[in-house]
Amino acid sequence: VDQAFLRSPRGSLKVSRTLVALAALICFMASGSHEAYAALAGMEMGITVLFLLLYLLRLHTRIRCLFWPLADVFNSVIAALFLLVVSLFAIIVKTNKGTLAGGVLGLVLLVLCLVDVILLCKKISLDKARGRSAPAK
Repeated sequence: VDQAFLRSPRGSLKVSRTLVALAALICFMASGSHEAYAALAGMEMGITVLFLLLYLLRLHTRIRCLFWPLADVFNSVIAALFLLVVSLFAIIVKTNKGTLAGGVLGLVLLVLCLVDVILLCKKISLDKARGRSAPAK
């Protein structure tokens, strides 16, 4: 287990995204709002937990078939686009206070996704080698 990852900015951001997505999911489910709102929050929470476990257990170094930071960027960008649409609909429709709270939490999650994209893009350099042939820092 990579304890240093949890203390890093990216690790704490993943944990924050998971907790905010869980809070949005609870708000959407408790308010009885449309199922799509809860489905998006649940999927975002699940995918973020999977990426958190991937980095926490250092599986990204063992499973080399994908460039995991780039997959994480794509996930964050697509999640941000979906969150923008769904959260705005939830805020505009605001059938009750739970839907409104879930929409606001969705916008907070959107900001966290964009911050994650910025941190990951600073980390990724597509012109350097990956794996064992990469030079040590």
